[in-house]
Amino acid sequence: MMSEMIKGKADMAKNKTKKDTALAKLITAAPAEALSELILNLAENDPEIRRKCFDYLKKNTAVSKMLKRQSEGEAILSIWAELLPDLEDLDAYGGGPYGVEDQVWELLYEITKRLTSKKVDETYRREILDSVIPFIKSGNSGAVDALDELAYAACYSAAELRYLAESLEAMHDEWQTRNARNIYRQIGDRDKYLELRLKYMEVGADYHDLAEFYWETGEKEKSIQIAQKGLKKATGRMDELRAFLAERAQEAGDRTTWNELQFDQATDRLTLDKYKKFKIACTAEEWKEYEPRLLKKMKDTGKTEQMKIHMDRKEYDSVVNLLSKCSYPQYNFVSDPHVSIAEKLEKQYPEKILKWYISGLGNLSSNHKREEYTRKAEVMAKVRHMLVNVMNDESRWEKLAAKVKNDNLRRPAFQQEFASIVPGWTAI
Repeated sequence: MMSEMIKGKADMAKNKTKKDTALAKLITAAPAEALSELILNLAENDPEIRRKCFDYLKKNTAVSKMLKRQSEGEAILSIWAELLPDLEDLDAYGGGPYGVEDQVWELLYEITKRLTSKKVDETYRREILDSVIPFIKSGNSGAVDALDELAYAACYSAAELRYLAESLEAMHDEWQTRNARNIYRQIGDRDKYLELRLKYMEVGADYHDLAEFYWETGEKEKSIQIAQKGLKKATGRMDELRAFLAERAQEAGDRTTWNELQFDQATDRLTLDKYKKFKIACTAEEWKEYEPRLLKKMKDTGKTEQMKIHMDRKEYDSVVNLLSKCSYPQYNFVSDPHVSIAEKLEKQYPEKILKWYISGLGNLSSNHKREEYTRKAEVMAKVRHMLVNVMNDESRWEKLAAKVKNDNLRRPAFQQEFASIVPGWTAI
């Protein structure tokens, strides 16, 4: 309560100080005509001041809806004028300082937010759209995503969206052609959508897009045909297409086709999560059929995911054999999945895990930067942990540590890092 009273008194004192300044007294004494002229002159020469004037006066003055909409349009153009010099520099040089980029993005999103309120007249929206399109075409400013969103937000009607789509299509850019195609689909221009869609049918996502279009328009047989064609012809990005066909198979009660699609989905870049998800989806009988096929496919995936799957299956011999073929991580090994797996196998395979840890020490007989000594010391701490805490062989640890220490006596940075990280290093 007391703090609120103090704050209240401070605000009153601040307001009083504002009113007591010479500027405040001059404003009070000035005629309305002089104040209007002053504000207009300031706003004319500074887009930021102009925008702030619009926002303040709209909020604090009773005006017609028409004037409010006009003011919002001019406020948007003021923001554009405010960011334009920096955007031109970014476009000319392919980017710029982070602070400048952040400011441009912030102002572009401010315009987008105002446009999405649906309270801006067409005249202003067309002007801002025509101003944005050349920068989208250039694609060199580093702000293309923000510009794309702004352009889309400036279009309230199907006719305006068509104008944008035609402008994007005329750029003959793959990404912008995709955006144009999506707009044609949105406004229901079937012919233009299909014209652009059929020009580029390569990955699974392309076939899925077309199949989904035909499904939504009621041409379900054609939709299935396109999707099935995509399974045979498409190269990569198949997830959405398989999911689409799996949903159709499920609707038709076709369990066999559904299982095959789920199997292909799981084994495309197989991971532990995909393995577990597919296993859960199968009945016991189905798993007996698919398990050997899946394990055969597992050889095509990376060693890390193979180890994770073998760990889940409690096939620890396979895990440790794979681990022995992997290099010890050079960076961020605290969070490395290989190290995490090794830690879980320390008691079951102490000699093999110890050997793998020791491999992480690398060359201990040459000079390195201090950062590398730090890394080696962290690995040596794991070696000590294995010998002392897991294998209960302290004499073996002391023998190994003494040799490493004596071999590096003339490397003070080495000794300092090992002393700060490896327990008992100084006493060896």
